[in-house]
Amino acid sequence: MKGMKDNWMVLTVAVFFMSLWFGADVRAQMGNACADDIAKFCKGVQHGGGRISKCLKDHERELSPTCKEAVAAVQKRWSETAESCHDDVLKFCKDVEPGGGRVANCLRDHQSELSADCREKWLRQRKK
Repeated sequence: MKGMKDNWMVLTVAVFFMSLWFGADVRAQMGNACADDIAKFCKGVQHGGGRISKCLKDHERELSPTCKEAVAAVQKRWSETAESCHDDVLKFCKDVEPGGGRVANCLRDHQSELSADCREKWLRQRKK
């Protein structure tokens, strides 16, 4: 049972960090690499709330190679951040029900206590 709960928490951490990415300004995350793709596939899509990211995801097979590379790089960075913060989530947030930003709030509440690797990667990702 413990292993299942740990696996569930790994998924929770990954979903948490992906939700941060989806909520972030895609252009800030990827520079101009996807500007043409956003203009082509997501014209009229309102910015914010992860709508542009969802649009790019919906058109992932049609994206330019440059944009695909940028998306993959951002996803890789967030995946590495989630991996770095796995133990911190288990330590500080194991009883927190995921959803509604509760895990994010928990990590924010414990920011000064996070492992150096988690804190550094999380803060770096939040600034991109």
